[in-house]
Amino acid sequence: MANLNYKPVIHDHQSFLARASKRKGFAEAYDALELEYQLASQMLKARSRAGLTQDVVAERMGTTKSAISRLESAGKKHAPSIATLQRYAQAVGCDLQVKLVPQK
Repeated sequence: MANLNYKPVIHDHQSFLARASKRKGFAEAYDALELEYQLASQMLKARSRAGLTQDVVAERMGTTKSAISRLESAGKKHAPSIATLQRYAQAVGCDLQVKLVPQK
């Protein structure tokens, strides 16, 4: 494999939230997508820890960079299957765990 001079883009999520929370309607919209945002954040952290680009993950999964970009973005436009999440986890050197937690 070619030596890629990969430099992860630093994303300060707390800073982002501080700025975004000042916008009208942000809290309600963010709360509605909380689970998706948590998943996207975990995926980005896992890929970053593995030192991989979206291109490399796409190659490992047998898909395209744009598909990985959609997969890593939060929102209801694209809801990945468990099988897709398992393939992503394997591509970035992780195990996928899904659990149901009783409501309080």
